[in-house]
Amino acid sequence: MSFPLHNEGQPLLRPYDLGAVRLGNRVVMAPMTRARATNAELAPTALHSEYYRQRAGAGLIVTEGTWISPDAIGAVNVPGIFTDEQVQGWTAVTEAVHAEGGAIFLQLAHTGSSSHPDFRGGDLPVAPSAVNPGGKVFTPGSGFTGTVTPRALAAGEIAGIVEQYRTAAENARRAGFDGVEVHAQRGYLIAQFLNPTLNLRGDGYGGGAENRARFLFEVLDAVTGVWEPNRVGIKFAPHQAMLTDAVSPEILAGHEYVAERLNDYPLAYLHLMMTRRPNQTVTPGQRTESLSRFRPLYRGTLIANAGLDQESGNAVISEGLADLVSFGAPFIANPDLPTRFAHGLALSEADRETFYQGGAEGYTTYPAAHELVGEILESAK
Repeated sequence: MSFPLHNEGQPLLRPYDLGAVRLGNRVVMAPMTRARATNAELAPTALHSEYYRQRAGAGLIVTEGTWISPDAIGAVNVPGIFTDEQVQGWTAVTEAVHAEGGAIFLQLAHTGSSSHPDFRGGDLPVAPSAVNPGGKVFTPGSGFTGTVTPRALAAGEIAGIVEQYRTAAENARRAGFDGVEVHAQRGYLIAQFLNPTLNLRGDGYGGGAENRARFLFEVLDAVTGVWEPNRVGIKFAPHQAMLTDAVSPEILAGHEYVAERLNDYPLAYLHLMMTRRPNQTVTPGQRTESLSRFRPLYRGTLIANAGLDQESGNAVISEGLADLVSFGAPFIANPDLPTRFAHGLALSEADRETFYQGGAEGYTTYPAAHELVGEILESAK
């Protein structure tokens, strides 16, 4: 049963020129950790290939955050991009997506202080400064446990981490990706450097907004030395709250500085996460405030992320507040989400119990729209 897409009255379903990549629609699959790399190599498997293949109808897929090195690891069963086995696993994924006509970027991630010694052979996680970020982390040895006070990186060590990003970007090219996205959000290492509460450094990587952003731009320079800039995106969360429930004006101002300076890099896009806390619903007022703040600052392609549905996604594009819209949880239970948008089909509900655990169940077992419609037609006979 075929359901051709149509774009009448739906900006989400119109094609988009991302520069190096022509997208069939403006529905982006957001990066989502799903914890299915249960092998010792932390390499994608045939299960990953099927999962991403099923969702290749997205205009663009951005993979789960993927470790750039062993030191970057901060969650269980999440794949990396630092070994040949991992590159081979990801190659099968990109081939599966491309066979369906899809486009896919790899998200490059380093956890920084949000990791735990259990992932590092007992060594402390590294960070811009020795400040415990707070919160919980799930580890193989301790289960859910609190984060610890990390070890502050020496200035001479930072170049080594930048090199890890460069090598990971090279590996992503080897694996056949269409581009990469730099993870600079939600309390991971780059976001920690941007955060004046977590970054207390007195050298060239701390202090004012320009110095706090130095690490981010060194990473971008390294990654765009491997990829053309129009195949590199960046995702940040300027409204993030760390160690406090309040949105920091200083963090916001720092991200405004970053957004404006990104205009010097003809990147593929800026991916803007609008939530304040994980799993938090973004109100219409918060969404308008966030997009109205950053849309005028950044002249390139802007992807709006978090708390958007079909109606609000179409609206922000129509209003010129964003060019593309990314969806996370809706893609879990609705592998062909753009098709469902095109035909007004009800969205399936995802089983939260299988978000971060299990095998195929709750991962590749959600039916496509044509299967659901077929079942409805059959039951009506």
